[in-house]
Amino acid sequence: MSYDVIVVGAGPVGLTLAIELELAGIQPVVLERLAEPAPQRKSRGVGPLAFEALQRRGFGPALEACQPERQDEKKRDHGSAKNHFAWIHKIDPDLQEEPDRTGRLIWQPDLERILAERVVALGIDVRRDHTVTGLVQREGQVALTVSTPDGQRQFEAAYVVGCDGGHSAVRRLAGFDFPGTDPIMTARQAQVQLEDPEKLPPSGRLEGGMLIHGPGVLGAFDFLEGPDVPRGPVTPEELQASVRRVAGVEVTITEVSDALRFTDNARQADTYRIGRVLLAGDAAHVHSPNGGQGLNLGLTDAVNLGWKLAAEVRGDAPEGLLDSYSEERHPAGAAVLDNTRAQSALMRPGPHTDALRDIVSELMDIREVNQYFGRLLGGLATRYPFSYVKPDDHQLIGCYCPELAFVTNGLSRLSDFTTTGRAVLVTSAVPEAANGWRDRLELVEVDSIEDDRLSAVLVRPDGVIAWACAPGESPDEAQLRTALTTWLGAPA
Repeated sequence: MSYDVIVVGAGPVGLTLAIELELAGIQPVVLERLAEPAPQRKSRGVGPLAFEALQRRGFGPALEACQPERQDEKKRDHGSAKNHFAWIHKIDPDLQEEPDRTGRLIWQPDLERILAERVVALGIDVRRDHTVTGLVQREGQVALTVSTPDGQRQFEAAYVVGCDGGHSAVRRLAGFDFPGTDPIMTARQAQVQLEDPEKLPPSGRLEGGMLIHGPGVLGAFDFLEGPDVPRGPVTPEELQASVRRVAGVEVTITEVSDALRFTDNARQADTYRIGRVLLAGDAAHVHSPNGGQGLNLGLTDAVNLGWKLAAEVRGDAPEGLLDSYSEERHPAGAAVLDNTRAQSALMRPGPHTDALRDIVSELMDIREVNQYFGRLLGGLATRYPFSYVKPDDHQLIGCYCPELAFVTNGLSRLSDFTTTGRAVLVTSAVPEAANGWRDRLELVEVDSIEDDRLSAVLVRPDGVIAWACAPGESPDEAQLRTALTTWLGAPA
């Protein structure tokens, strides 16, 4: 069977990409090797950029509904409501430069359910129990060999996107290089039944790593295990042995559920595109989950890629648009790999690390440093270098746009105008330069923007500011025309 786009993987990244493609007029098919959604709570939330991306598509209320209960769970499990860097819980949301730009807490199975409901509503074809076993690129198409419940089948598409996780079959079969660093830590966390919880020392850094525990919850970040890490489900005996290495105590675990094992293996594809095959999410980059950055990074990949790939398939993409996906997202992924490696270094046992942690902890008490770590973990420091932007141009061009409020007859917000998946131009008077793109834009005329940095703004479909004008300045219509041509193609 032949398709425009095949998305391999029905996790949060694959489902989000499928939704983005559908909004842009391209109906994909999604292939997933698992017969049912995975129940493991691999992630407990999304970062600010991912939340804003989902909010722009109307998922805000569903995510907000999960927040109060998840906040209590996080405080219980981490011992603090603040965010952490290397488990130094000092990143205070109230101290940040943009305190309203925060993530939302939601367990990954709940997020997948919410996304899957939208996929069903849009009529997107998701085929489970379909495992990709072969991939061949030919001129103008990609051919996949897929193992299905009915035997081997052939699927063909103009493009294939691997959203199939850290052990991506698409990445391996397409020949992407995946360089990086081997793990120095193996972590396990689970819901447990303990016979002797009183034997456990307080949560924190110990001689062998990190120990985290609370009512019914136990986690061990093990730096002493060595390379022979077990495979398969985490057993009570395996978790007991890890606690022994980390904390030096013998405990008896009688039951383990909702268990995860992960490492700080850090690798990244050298490019996110080879011909007609692309990668997104963990298929493109793997790293330690410390700081909770994985879903923020992967979902931002998906929304960056979706509209660009759709334009390429439709045949109306401006030159170089699809290549800009890897050009923009690869540095963002590399930055996360770097900061998660730094976190592992700060968690490693030993007196030298102890001294370094003390210094970092003291630095985090400085407001500007606290804000730096907040921007780092939230991805809010991301700014893409557009070729048409000069050093003295508006400093928000290339940054992700916050959830702006607008004054018209009443009060409205950016997300009220982004559910179509199109670019949005917000202005008090439509510049003449925009007239040739009215068929590809949501034009929003307002009295003012409730942000003292902006009087007009062009926002790409992925939420990135492509052009902006400051209050009191005349709009640079030549630059606006260049931005529209760069991202949306030639005027009609």
